[in-house]
Amino acid sequence: MDRADSNHRDHAPQPNSNMCFVCGLSNRVGLALRFFNDGPNACRTDVIIDDRYQGYPGVVHGGIVATMLDEAMGRAALSGDPTRFMYTAKIEVRYRHHVPLRQLVSITARLEKDRGRVATASAELRLADGTVAAEASATLMEIPRAELDKLDPEALGWKVYP
Repeated sequence: MDRADSNHRDHAPQPNSNMCFVCGLSNRVGLALRFFNDGPNACRTDVIIDDRYQGYPGVVHGGIVATMLDEAMGRAALSGDPTRFMYTAKIEVRYRHHVPLRQLVSITARLEKDRGRVATASAELRLADGTVAAEASATLMEIPRAELDKLDPEALGWKVYP
């Protein structure tokens, strides 16, 4: 059994931070997404995107869609270990349908292959009717423990919020 199988706690909320653009709860211009574990090495979030993130009229900007998919793939590793941070080395996004503003969408992500320091992940954004509007794949790199040890989780606000 790997660490993800024993620690993922299905549907448990994942931590948020103060200022991250995607998950920061104190970032006034951020998305403030809340992610939940969705089985071993997987996560999910449901969100309604407001007009601040518009591209074309009534449509979420493609860069925001890519940003949400990117964050989700990095968070897939957190379902197994809430202190395992990975950054994106390479990402590919496929846009299949426009993402409407002010409507509920679901984002899911999972690790596909985990080699420890390097992993591959996939994510998709689905509209309320189940249509896949965007999907992504990425190569992720683990942030070295020595770098993480320099961070102060409390100062960053890194915790599960009610």
